Amino acid sequence: MTDQDTTSVTAPLSCDVAICGAGPAGMALAALLVRRGMAADRIALIDARTLDQSSADPRSLALSWGSRQILEEIGAWPISATEIREIHVSRRGQFGRSMITAAEQGVPALGYVTRYGNIVARLGAVVDAAGVATRRPARVEALDEFDDHVVLTITDLATGAVHALHAGVVVQAEGGLFNEQQDRAQRRDYGQTAIIAQVRSNRPQPHRAYERFTDEGPLALLPQDETPPGMPSGPHAGAHLGAHPGTHWDAHPGARPGAQPGSNTGNYAMVWCVRPARAQQLLALDDQAFLAELGAAFGERVGRFTAASPRLGFALGLNADARTTARTVAIGNAAQTLHPVAGQGLNLGLRDVTVLARLLAQGATPAMLAQFAAARRRDRTTTVRLTDTMARIFANDSPAQALLGMSLAAIDVVGPARSVLAELMMYGRR
Repeated sequence: MTDQDTTSVTAPLSCDVAICGAGPAGMALAALLVRRGMAADRIALIDARTLDQSSADPRSLALSWGSRQILEEIGAWPISATEIREIHVSRRGQFGRSMITAAEQGVPALGYVTRYGNIVARLGAVVDAAGVATRRPARVEALDEFDDHVVLTITDLATGAVHALHAGVVVQAEGGLFNEQQDRAQRRDYGQTAIIAQVRSNRPQPHRAYERFTDEGPLALLPQDETPPGMPSGPHAGAHLGAHPGTHWDAHPGARPGAQPGSNTGNYAMVWCVRPARAQQLLALDDQAFLAELGAAFGERVGRFTAASPRLGFALGLNADARTTARTVAIGNAAQTLHPVAGQGLNLGLRDVTVLARLLAQGATPAMLAQFAAARRRDRTTTVRLTDTMARIFANDSPAQALLGMSLAAIDVVGPARSVLAELMMYGRR
C-alpha cells in the first residue's frame, strides 16, 4: 500500500466484510480473518488517510501482553517496542503505593510501548501481503442497510470518484478523537485534557512504568526507547530549549526510530491529564519551564527531567455504544473511547478483533454479530466501568481520592489482589 495508489488491490464491487477504518483494530481484523480462512478478496478495508499519513502519527501506545499474543498470531510481531516489566502506582504526597511485576505474574513482560506509526506500518505490510483490498484515501459517505446486505457509498479522495460497495457485514473501526466524535449512547466529558510528549530523565529505571495520581489528574510515564524529532538523542542530553510547544497532533510528522529496545535511553512516553486551562498553560511553556512543572508534579523517582519532545493536547471523555444492528458492528474506539488512565483503549479493541474474526470466519451473518455482542458484553462493560470510575475519581476533587493511599497499600500487601488487577489489564475480563 503506497500513497501513490488509492487502491493497493482492485477493490471489489461486493464483499463479505467491509471494514471502515484501517487503523490497528481494522487492519488486525482483516489480517486475522484471512488467518481464519476467509478469502482475502472477500474483505475490503476503507480509510480516509494514506498509509504514510497513518504511519507518521507520533502518539505512543501501550500494548498488553495479551495484545502481543494477538499480534504474534497474525504475523505483526515483532515491532519496535520497549518492554514494561514493572508498573509502579502511587499517589503524589500520600502514603501507599503498589508495584506489579511481570516476574510475579509469570510473563516476560506486562506490556510494551510503541509508536502508533510502528504498529500501523507493520500491520499494513501484513495486510498487503495477505492481498486484502484496501481503498485509501477514501471516505464512506453513507451506509444503507437492507435485509441481506449493506450498501456503502464511497468517495475516492484522490480522484473524487464515487462508487458503491455491497457488503454482507460492515465493521466500524474508525474511532477518531473524543472531541471529533458524534454522541453515542453513553457519553461523558471528563473536563480534562491529556498532554502527551516524550520526555527524558537522568536517572531512569529500565522497563518500569509509572502511574502517578496527582491533585491535577493521573500522570503516566511509560518507558520508550525511541527518540522522536525535536528531542536530542543522547541519554543525558540537556533540556532542548527553544523547541516549539506542540498543539496539533500532526505538527511534527514522521517520528524516526532512535535507540534499539532495551538501550536504556531514559526516554518515557508521558501522558499527563489536567484541566483544560492548566493544559493550555503547560502547552505554552518552553521546554525548561515545562520540565520544571513536570518534575514538581511527578517527584524525583526517575531523577531530573532533562529533555522533551513537542507536546500535544487531546480532550478526554467516555463515548461508548455497544449496540449492533443486524449487519453492522463497531469495534475498538468506534465502539468505546476511553480515558487513558488504565491504558486499555487499543487492548480492548484487539480483544474485540479476536472474537469477531472467529465468528465472521464462520459466516458474515446477523447471527454471528449477535453472538459477538453477547460474547463481548462482559469484558467491554467491566473495562468501561473500571476506566470510567477511575477517571471520574481523578478528574475531579472527589472525596474518594483520600482512600487511594490505603487501597494501594492494601494491593501491595495482598498478592492475589495484584494478580487480579494485572490479569484484568493484560487479558481483560474473561
